[in-house]
Amino acid sequence: MLETSLSQLEQLVSDLVQKNQELAERNEQISSELAQAKDENESLQLALMEQEEKQGATAARIQALVERAGGTVSA
Repeated sequence: MLETSLSQLEQLVSDLVQKNQELAERNEQISSELAQAKDENESLQLALMEQEEKQGATAARIQALVERAGGTVSA
């Protein structure tokens, strides 16, 4: 009886060690994917900021042209 219980306990420990290893590997994989996603997110945020700056500059140029065109028409 004791030998059977010990064998079962050994098997459970073995199963837990294997599952722990699988989870550790999966955790490492997810951590790597998260790091990549953070890098991509940062790059996208920088690109968005650049686009917003360009749009702001374009809007200012358009506004200046509209003002010039309005001034020319009324003069």
